[in-house]
Amino acid sequence: MSFSSFGLCEPLQQAVSHFDQCTAVQQAAIPLVLTGGDVLVTAPTGSGKTTAFVLPLLQRWLEASQEQRRPLHTLILVPTRELAAQVREVVQQSAQHLPGKLKVVSAVGGVSINPQMMALRGGADIVVATPGRLLDLVDHNAVQLTALSALVLDEADRLLDLGFSAELKRILTLLPKQRQTLLFSATFPKAVENMALDLLCDPARVEMKDEVADAPDIEQRAIRVDTNKRAPLLRHLITTEKWQQVLVFVAKQYSADHVADKLRRNGIKALSFHGGLSQGARSDALMDFKDREVQVLVATDLAARGLDVVHLPVVINYDLPRSPVDYTHRIGRTGRAGKSGLAISFVTADSQAQFCLIEKRQGLNVAREELPGFEPTESAPVPPEGKGAGGIKGRRKSKKDKLREAAARGAGAQ
Repeated sequence: MSFSSFGLCEPLQQAVSHFDQCTAVQQAAIPLVLTGGDVLVTAPTGSGKTTAFVLPLLQRWLEASQEQRRPLHTLILVPTRELAAQVREVVQQSAQHLPGKLKVVSAVGGVSINPQMMALRGGADIVVATPGRLLDLVDHNAVQLTALSALVLDEADRLLDLGFSAELKRILTLLPKQRQTLLFSATFPKAVENMALDLLCDPARVEMKDEVADAPDIEQRAIRVDTNKRAPLLRHLITTEKWQQVLVFVAKQYSADHVADKLRRNGIKALSFHGGLSQGARSDALMDFKDREVQVLVATDLAARGLDVVHLPVVINYDLPRSPVDYTHRIGRTGRAGKSGLAISFVTADSQAQFCLIEKRQGLNVAREELPGFEPTESAPVPPEGKGAGGIKGRRKSKKDKLREAAARGAGAQ
C-alpha cells in the first residue's frame, strides 16, 4: 500500500515519495490517528513507528484553520535526548513541503535552557521534549500545556516505568482532558500496560509483534566465553569479520569507557557513549559513528532506544541487558528498514542463567557457540543451599531513577 491511499495532502505525500510503500504499522496506524481518537501501538523496532504518527498529526495540524490552531498543537514526549533529535528530524523532513512555516521546538536537558525558552516565545506547533526539561520550561512559564491538541508518548513503556512516572504524572495534570493521546512502543510489558490504558479513552489498538512479514531480519548468535576473554574476543571478531560499523552494549558507564579505550589501544577506532558524558560529547560521538569516522561505539542502554543508524550491520551484547525487554530494544538497532542484521551475545558462566531467561521471555532458542582459542573454562556459580538460581525479575532502579523518586517524594511533602 502506498501513502497516497490515506488521503494525505500532496506536500506530505511528496515528503515520503522516496519510500516505495508504507510499512505494516504505518498502514494500520495512520488511518486511526487521522480519526482523532486515542491509539495504542506496539510494533517492532525499525518498523516505521515515528512516521506512523508524524504524518497524520501533520495532516491534522494542516486541516485546522488559523483560528483553531493552538499555542501548542502537539507534544511529543521521549525518554532520551538522542531520540528527541531523531523525532524532530522526521517531523522537519515530513513537513518540508507544507505551505506555511511549521514551528518545531526540541526541549531536552544537558544544554542551556535559555535558547529553548527563546524558541518557545509565541508558542510552537510541535514540541519534542524529555519530561525533565519540559517541566523546567513549565516552571519558567516558557510553555503552556493547557490547550494542546495531541499528546504522543514515544517509547511509551520507558516513559511509564518508575524512572519517569513522577514527572509524567505531573505533566498529565497540566494537560487538557479533551485531547488525542497516542502511545507508541516496541514493547509493552504487563507491568506498564494497565498504566498505559489508564491514559487513554476507548483506544484503538495496533499490535504488530507477531507480524512475520514486518519482523526485522536479525540473525542471533550466542558465544560462550570467559569474562576476562570478552575483550580479546571482541577485537578478534571485529578484525576477522572486517565489520566497518559495530555497536557494542555494556552494563556500566565505566565499562563503556574501559572497553573503548582497550579497542583504541589495539588500533580500532572506538568511542564510548553513555549518560555520564556531556551532551556535546554524546552528540559528537553519535555523529562520528553515523558518519563512519568511528568504527565501534561502546554504549550503555542509553543507545538501546531510538538510536537509528542507517544499515547498522552488527550489535554485540558484551554485557547482557538487565531485562529481557531491553534485549529486544538493543538488537533492534540492527536489521532496520528492511535490511538484515546480526546480533551477538557474549554468554559467560555468570550470565548463563540470565540468557536462558531472555530466551524464555522472548521465545528464543539460540545455539551456544565456542570459538577456537576462546573456549570457556569457567563454571556457573552454584547457588547457596536451599536457594534457587535466582534470575532477573525486571529492570533494577538506576541511580538516576532513585534520585527522581526521592525528588518526587520531597515535592509531595512540601
